[in-house]
Amino acid sequence: MKISLGCDHGGFHLKEIIKRRLEENGFDILDRGSFDASPVDYPDTAFRVAKDIRDGVSDRGILICGTGIGMSNAASRVDGVVAALCTGEYMARMARQHNNANVLCMGARVIGDEVAWGITRAFLENEPLTDDKYTRRRGKVAEGCR
Repeated sequence: MKISLGCDHGGFHLKEIIKRRLEENGFDILDRGSFDASPVDYPDTAFRVAKDIRDGVSDRGILICGTGIGMSNAASRVDGVVAALCTGEYMARMARQHNNANVLCMGARVIGDEVAWGITRAFLENEPLTDDKYTRRRGKVAEGCR
């Protein structure tokens, strides 16, 4: 599985930890920055990762900023992206199973390293449920408010 990974300055430390753990577990990583803790604008990185998902460059995305809120808001603006801000493994599992989220967002200033790794594993180990009610609901979200 190919994963696009990105962060802003607030998420740099955690991104590096998650990146190393993913590589150790055999995942193919496309690092979209940031590459140090210098201040950057989070939407730039969020859009790079989200466009990788939209364009089929990567299977899933992971974005990390201070809270995860900015990254999830920005990434969700890209067609075909379902970004989910998760603070626990249960949320990550439900984001995948119920909502077919394809971009995980986390906040480096609100969760610890091991919690983040557990969330990442739950996000990557789960697939969308195919029950009619879930596909119907996802279809309604994809259609939007017209």
